[in-house]
Amino acid sequence: MLENWVWNVDGLKALLGTNDDPIPKDLLASLINSRIANAGLFYSRQILLASFDQAIHTTNWEDDPLVTFTNLSKKWIDIEPTPGTFMPASFGHLAGGYDARYYSYLWSEVFSADMFESRFQCAIDGGCLSKSVGRDYREKILRPGGSKDAADMLKDFLGREPNDDAFFKLLNVNLP
Repeated sequence: MLENWVWNVDGLKALLGTNDDPIPKDLLASLINSRIANAGLFYSRQILLASFDQAIHTTNWEDDPLVTFTNLSKKWIDIEPTPGTFMPASFGHLAGGYDARYYSYLWSEVFSADMFESRFQCAIDGGCLSKSVGRDYREKILRPGGSKDAADMLKDFLGREPNDDAFFKLLNVNLP
C-alpha cells in the first residue's frame, strides 16, 4: 500500500523535500508512467507462479513439477523455461508459508490500488498527503493489525466493498 506514494507527483515531491532544485515535470511524468512498463509480462508471470502454487498444492497432484511448470509457463507467458534449469526449486514461496496462497500477492495489489485511489488520491484536504485520511488508515488498518479480519478492516476503511476498478485503471486497462 505504501509504495503508491512514490508513484504520485505529490508523494514524490514530499519525499524529495526541497523546491530549490525541483525535478522537471516531464521527468516526473516519465518516472510515474514507467510504473506500468512491462506490466503485461509481470502480471502474466505472477499468474503463472500463482497457478503453479495452486497446482502443486492440490491433493491429487502427482505430476512432475518441472512438466507442470513448463506447461503453465507456455500457457501464461508463452515461454518455455531454460533447458537444464529447475525454476520450481528456487521458488521459495512454495514452502515458505504461502501454501497455495501465492495469489494473495495479486490481491494485495488490487486492494492497495483501491485504497489509495479511493481514499488518498482523491482526498480533498491534501490529496495523497491528507492527514485525516492518514489518521483513518492508521486507526482502521494499522492499529487493529491481525486482531481483526482483514476483509472487515478493508471494508471499514473504504466505506464499501472493495473492487478492482482502481487496479485496472492503474494499468490503463479498459474493461467493458
